[in-house]
Amino acid sequence: MATKRDYYEILGVARDATPVEIKRAYRRLARECHPDVNKTDPTAEERFKELGEAYAVLSDEQRRAQYDLYGHDAPAVRDWTAPDIFEIFNMAFGGMGRQRGPVVYGGEDLEAEVVLTLEEVATGVEKEVAVSRLVTCEECGGNGAEPGTEREPCPTCGGAGQVRRSRATILGHFSQIGTCPDCRGVGTYAPRECRACGGSGVVRRTRKLSVNIPAGVEDGQQVRLAGEGDAGPYGGPAGDLYVVIRVQEHPVFRRGGRDIACEVELNFAQAALGHVMEVPTLNGPVEIGIPAGTQHGEVFTLKGYGLPDVRSGRRGDEHVAVRVAVPRKLNKKQRELLLKFAESAGCKVTPHEGGFFKRVKEAFHDK
Repeated sequence: MATKRDYYEILGVARDATPVEIKRAYRRLARECHPDVNKTDPTAEERFKELGEAYAVLSDEQRRAQYDLYGHDAPAVRDWTAPDIFEIFNMAFGGMGRQRGPVVYGGEDLEAEVVLTLEEVATGVEKEVAVSRLVTCEECGGNGAEPGTEREPCPTCGGAGQVRRSRATILGHFSQIGTCPDCRGVGTYAPRECRACGGSGVVRRTRKLSVNIPAGVEDGQQVRLAGEGDAGPYGGPAGDLYVVIRVQEHPVFRRGGRDIACEVELNFAQAALGHVMEVPTLNGPVEIGIPAGTQHGEVFTLKGYGLPDVRSGRRGDEHVAVRVAVPRKLNKKQRELLLKFAESAGCKVTPHEGGFFKRVKEAFHDK
């Protein structure tokens, strides 16, 4: 049995490719290998099926995750019966599969980015994005014909969108049905093209859209807005808009899934005697009690002060690490008090002055 090729290699995308990049790569390659289009390459149909299998797995979030872990041996991949390859093609293109009748072309998917603060991630937020996209031409209503005129059946295919080609071989005459080369399968053409859109039925416009970002999203996640991508030509269905989330680095908190972490500073007296202090949270400062004898690096946990899970809404925790700060300079009274403390604790302290280089110099001088 022939070894199956890697699905990412088949589509020519990286393993961290976004759904939009995967769909775009499939569309480009599938057009080249479609049996109704590529008549010269004897391997076109086999390659077309291979592309369809790869896309069917990588476009499904669950099956892609299984494939990334176990490869072709993943149960979700190995035991799955794929739909007809031309059905996959139709799903990716919004039409244009091996079918009878005119083709309907779908619009392309688009991507946009929004940047969030960690505070916005904690609560969820509505963001506005400006998207440059193809929309249905207002002048012709999307049919590509000059207003006041109509599209007419393609004279090459008679409006069927497909043509029959016959060829003679030593075994007899064979007929093959393929996409009409003149109308590209649409079945109609505009004798007078719309001047506003050049006959394409779509024009480019920039539009602002409001996007509801749920609480708990992570950097790199996507929010899909169905039908907000490019409009399809001649009234075809629009693609989707994928909004990619980018989360800014926070000056105080570090994130680990639903949990967040920060550091607070105590002087050694506060750590030794205990202290009630304010610590930052995403909801504003809160007071916590630091027990006497707290050591440098100890961590205190605030339950439920982390980030919510994007699905369940259950919140993580905040972990507060203590950093005990030692003063670099002491006045005379502070020094005396510390020496008395050390004496009472049975600690031997040998003060020195002048720093490292002075002590080295004195050591050589003594010799």
